[in-house]
Amino acid sequence: MNIVIKNCNNIDNASLIIKENSLNIKYAINGTGKSTISKAITNSLLDRKSGSHELEKLKAFKYLNSQENKPNISGIENINEIKTFDEDYFNKYVFLPDELVKGSFNILIQDNEYIKGMQEIDELMDNIRLTFIENKDIDELITDFNELSNSFGKPVKTGIHGSSNLSKAFKEGNKVINVPEEIQEYKKYIQADENLKWIKWIIEGMVYLDTSEDCPYCITDISKKKNKILKIKEIYEPKTIEYLNKIVGVFSRLDKYFSEKTKQTINLFISSIEGYTVDQINFLLEVKDQIDRLNLKFINSKTISFHSLKDVDKVIEVLKNQKIDLALFSHLDSDATKLKAEIINKSIDDLLEKAGVLQGKINKQKSHIQKTIQENNDEINGFLKNAGFNYYVDIKEDTKNQYCLKLIHEDITDEVINVKEHLSFGEKNAFAVVLFMYDAIKSNADLIILDDPISSFDKNKKYAIIDMLFRKGGKSLRNKTVLLLTHDFEPIIDMAYHHQDRFEKPYICFLENRHGELEEKIITKENIKTFIDICNDTLKMEINDITKLVYLRRYYEVLNEKENAYQLISNLLHKREIPIIINEQQSIEMTDDEINDAIMKIKSDIPTFDYDKVKKDLQNVSIIKNLYNQSKSNYEKLHLFRVLFGDELKKGSSILMKFINEAFHIENDYIYQLNPCEYQLVPQYVIDECDKQMGTI
Repeated sequence: MNIVIKNCNNIDNASLIIKENSLNIKYAINGTGKSTISKAITNSLLDRKSGSHELEKLKAFKYLNSQENKPNISGIENINEIKTFDEDYFNKYVFLPDELVKGSFNILIQDNEYIKGMQEIDELMDNIRLTFIENKDIDELITDFNELSNSFGKPVKTGIHGSSNLSKAFKEGNKVINVPEEIQEYKKYIQADENLKWIKWIIEGMVYLDTSEDCPYCITDISKKKNKILKIKEIYEPKTIEYLNKIVGVFSRLDKYFSEKTKQTINLFISSIEGYTVDQINFLLEVKDQIDRLNLKFINSKTISFHSLKDVDKVIEVLKNQKIDLALFSHLDSDATKLKAEIINKSIDDLLEKAGVLQGKINKQKSHIQKTIQENNDEINGFLKNAGFNYYVDIKEDTKNQYCLKLIHEDITDEVINVKEHLSFGEKNAFAVVLFMYDAIKSNADLIILDDPISSFDKNKKYAIIDMLFRKGGKSLRNKTVLLLTHDFEPIIDMAYHHQDRFEKPYICFLENRHGELEEKIITKENIKTFIDICNDTLKMEINDITKLVYLRRYYEVLNEKENAYQLISNLLHKREIPIIINEQQSIEMTDDEINDAIMKIKSDIPTFDYDKVKKDLQNVSIIKNLYNQSKSNYEKLHLFRVLFGDELKKGSSILMKFINEAFHIENDYIYQLNPCEYQLVPQYVIDECDKQMGTI
């Protein structure tokens, strides 16, 4: 695909080729616009999907007050899903409180085979599921059983807990059924369905009793009824009535499930005026025990699934134990209970007929999960070991039957809590990019963007990361459409030069931004050369001898051949009238023989070399300036700038000096590099500054 970007931040025009199902590396120095490329693509897709205006946020500052020159991108019309690794992904999706990466179960476990296995298991259990869907009253029964059981409160050795709802509601008898004689005239209200609201209304209105002898509602004399109203407050505490109403309501709804004898005993209990006895409580505890046991049968049947059976050696035994034998539930021996039990038993019998197949499916699914966990653990932990981290990961199942990726340090057995606080910045970045890889694989995105993900790491970690991301075999981003934006050349050397057997052939381009015009230039294996090769190639090029001398001097430096030829070139470039040899801080004039020897040596590498002419040209500002202006290589310009200004540069910018000195001396440690005469590795702003100073001459 050919992506065209216009008017986005520092990019006025850019045309980028991205090959599908391949790794596309865009290598560029900082400030070129790598992150702008990533944001332009991502924001444009977001605008298309949501109708937002994110792309407009990339409008260049120089166009902020203009209605024209709006940000624009084309060529991504066929891209519908993008996965981007950048700062935003790091902040939102990794190192969460309960797992290393958001949705680790979905990313690491829930593959197509897992989903297919779960579907097959669910299909075998369809009858159980349909039983509860078609019989909603079983769900209601479970709810009522739970509410009644909870009303007993925390278990105690004898009786029921004094703070339980059951105790609060009935310890002094049922005052709703048994209304005291002195307030009988209020019986209809006390026993009404909405009695709790009425009692609350009475109590809230009592603040007005001392305001007047009249009723605050009907303005009739209530002076003779104040004591009765106060009696209502004394007897009927709202919370107690609330508990009583709920428990009586549950008993009422469960009435048909109790045996006749149990039903009668319960009715005596809930209608007692004097409160309950020890024998009544013990009886109710027996009823509660049977309710809890039967309820557990219903709940376990409802929740039969892969997760409830995966740790079971023999599924058939578990299913048989789920069947309900009402002979063991004497308090619940009724036609209604029998009907519900028969429904559950029938669905379990149907499942028992498939128990052998079900057992096989469960074992197969368990095996797949364990294999997937082991593979993912091995892959991630292999990376951590190769990168030199003292951590490992483990995929663990949580209480919700979900698998989460946890981090463990080699010195402890428990998982690391608050991961962000324990990992260094580099460790967090390394973890994040690998976790992103698994997320990107699962997302099946049309385009995966890696915005400078590895530049901050040392060499061994860089290689460990790119090996994890793009290796042959195992899970990786290999054969996916990936855009890797980087200012780091080392991964390119590894993938395109040293280890082509381990990586797919990447499509590599160098990005150059000259005042907003961004162009890309292809990099192949042949373009990656040793410095010595670059020097030799440059000496054969049709360029001026002064630039060739700079390369030859560096060539001698690399080979540590600092003999006469090296010394003479140094004197020429420093524009010394009389060449000298600096030895142990002593300056000794070169002899005629030493100069002639140096000239002969230089001529063997630069046949056109004319010592007197070069010496004269170096003293001529116009000649050097013309060579500077004619050069199309920023690197050559830097050489010529250094020659022209010499020691005066020490007074200027230290950053500028850094680039200029690297052009003249061996300060970087790259063995392999691009030819700086062909690829503009010198930042444009450095050349712009040089241009300004050249313009003053």
